[in-house]
Parts: sequence; structure tokens; C-alpha cells
Amino acid sequence: MKKVISRYLPIIIGKYINTLSIIAPKKAMLKAAHIFSTPRKGNVQEHQYEFLEKAKATSFTYENYTIQTYQWHGNGKTILLAHGWESNSFRWRKLIKELQKKDFNIIAIDAPAHGNSSGTSFNVPLYTECVEKTFEKFSPEIIIGHSLGGMTAIYHQYKYSNPLVKKIVVLAPPSELSRIMKDYQKILNLDTKILKNLERHYKNRFGFNFDEFSVAEFSKTLKQPGLIIHDETDNITPMIESETIHKNWKASAMIKTNGFDHSLQDKNVYNYILDFLDK
Repeated sequence: MKKVISRYLPIIIGKYINTLSIIAPKKAMLKAAHIFSTPRKGNVQEHQYEFLEKAKATSFTYENYTIQTYQWHGNGKTILLAHGWESNSFRWRKLIKELQKKDFNIIAIDAPAHGNSSGTSFNVPLYTECVEKTFEKFSPEIIIGHSLGGMTAIYHQYKYSNPLVKKIVVLAPPSELSRIMKDYQKILNLDTKILKNLERHYKNRFGFNFDEFSVAEFSKTLKQPGLIIHDETDNITPMIESETIHKNWKASAMIKTNGFDHSLQDKNVYNYILDFLDK
């Protein structure tokens, strides 16, 4: 029954929004925006606390959000870990154990509306500002981001050009917001007028059209050495997006894996990261 509901719920929601748009187009657009930016999961689960409680937990406030950070103290360089959509800092547990062996000072952030951070809404510009606040507090020299965390890592460096950052690692990073929005439209079967209204809403709120938010374009400005890892079995983020980022990011290297899907949770991946950080 749950599988049936999961299959047909997007169709039902899409029909509701399309119907609503006939009589209340702005309300329909805001409903579509709300659904798009609201994670369905990502809160810390009971079994995850044991690992996270081993870290020093601190928080800071950005606008109306309380943002949770964790620190596993080390005497080496400071690394910031930024997770992706519907996840939290627990996703880094295996990599953290490997980084601890090298005595790195490790910081992880729970994105807005994820983990132990507050809020119900998420977007990359907001995440970027929270990452910047984390930089002000911990001054990391390395940032590692997975999925939307990788998108955020590159956008953050594009926007702030922080000279402290020496290396960037991105795992399965999306590049094109326009592609993400087209996928969203397809999932809900939204009317094109709603998507156009949604784009105008984003332009007014964030200052860019969908096709202007391109990590591949942002990466042209990066000077730091970077490592991009993407798996050939990834069914969430197309490989071509990482390839385009790599092409534009002159100081980057790219590793293609097979069999680790979008999560890239594998010892081989951790070794690639450690080798890159050792150089």
C-alpha cells in the first residue's frame, strides 16, 4: 500500500496544484515552491545520536534558523563537511573515522531544515549563507560536499572567494538548477505556466533565473585544487553535470566510480579523498 501511495501521491499533488492555478495562480505557485523546498526526511534518527554525541555540538543563529554544527577535534587542517538533501551530518560517519586517523580537525554542519538544525524550508542560497557563518566560526581550509552540499560548496566559493580555502571535494554534485526544476515539473506534471511563475518568484527572491544558477559556470572562477567524484550508477544526478563542472574547473581532477550509486559510501571513495588531501 505504501508503494502505491508513493507512486500516485505526486500525481495527485500535481493535479491539485494545476487545478488551483486556474483560480489562484499565485497561491498555486507558492504551493509548488513550498513543496519543492520542504524536505520530507533528514532529521536525526534515534540510532544516529550515539555517533553524533561523540562530537562537540555547537549552534549559531542565521536569520530565523538555528544551525547545528559538530566538531571532532584534531590537530591537523580543519575540514568542513556539508551533506545533501534529506540527510544530516550522520551520513559522514564512515569518512569521519578515516579522517580522524589523519588527525584532521573535522566540522560538520546540519543544513537548514535538516538534522538538528531548525526550520522547515531549504534552498542552496540559504545553505550557502549558513556555510559562510560556519567559515567565520571555524575557518576551515578544506570543504567536502555531497550532492546539494557539493553544489553549495562551489557556489559558496564562487560568491565569497574565501582565500582560506585550499582544497574542495564534491561528491555527485548537481550543476544545473534548470534541470532540477524540469525534473520537478515532470514528477508532478506541473503546467508550464506554474514553472514560469515559480521562476519569476525565484528571480525576485534570489536574483537569478533558473538557467543562471549553474555550478558549471560558477566553477570557472575557482582557483583551488578540486576533486570531483561521481558514480556511473548514480540515478539522481546525471554524470554529465560533474563532467561539465570538471571541464570548466581548470584545477580539478575527476574520478568516475561504478557501483556506489549516488551516496558514494565506500572505502574506495574515502581513499580517493584521503589521497587528494595528502597531496
